[in-house]
Amino acid sequence: MSPRGRHFIVEASGCKEIIGEVDRMQEVLVEAARRAKTQVWAVSFYRFPPNGVSGVVVISESHLSVHTWPEFGYMALDIYTCGEESLPEVAVDYVVEQVGAVYSHVTEITRGLDDGDNEFYHSLITWEEDLRSKNAL
Repeated sequence: MSPRGRHFIVEASGCKEIIGEVDRMQEVLVEAARRAKTQVWAVSFYRFPPNGVSGVVVISESHLSVHTWPEFGYMALDIYTCGEESLPEVAVDYVVEQVGAVYSHVTEITRGLDDGDNEFYHSLITWEEDLRSKNAL
């Protein structure tokens, strides 16, 4: 049976100042949702004093959310989609590129697996990427 969803949890380090700009982060996540071929339903972003950003993009397929700590160059990104048409990995790649991260740690959780008995479980894989050479271009 096909999984019910795919969930990406991303830790991004060495991010540029953009992660402290609430309007720009909102634009990036909404565009990421579009590139992932999802439908945006609601958007809510907030700037925490002195410079952090938290936000969520609710999509018909689930959500994209972000929390940033510009003083550390750190962004926590969460993207969960269900349905077979969405492309959450495209959204992940786009956001990480836009914030200029030099390093990322990604966990992909395949959610809602079952063996035909309606007893659901998940599986996960995790990897790290050194993006310095990619972002130097």
